[in-house]
Amino acid sequence: MNKSEIIRNLSYRLSDMPTADVDRAVNLLLDLLGSTIAAGNRCEVRDFGVFSRHTHRARTGRNPRTGGAVDVPARYSVHFKPGKELRKRVDDAKGDFQIQD
Repeated sequence: MNKSEIIRNLSYRLSDMPTADVDRAVNLLLDLLGSTIAAGNRCEVRDFGVFSRHTHRARTGRNPRTGGAVDVPARYSVHFKPGKELRKRVDDAKGDFQIQD
């Protein structure tokens, strides 16, 4: 599901709310989430999970083509740890699909 599908789904469920307001609310929520994580703070959504910033230290990597050393700078990434309720819902749905060979 992408952002436009989320907005469409919420607009359908909140039929008394204009789609423009739903769009604005979703964008504000995502902006707040992004700026909170970028500032180095955690963002916890009860029963869903926790978003946090993970630090990757600088290291020396290898160029796979030449085998030469390459300096890889330090960077940040987003880490998500699902909450107990989300893990349970995903685990309970494991029988809802078939693996295709």
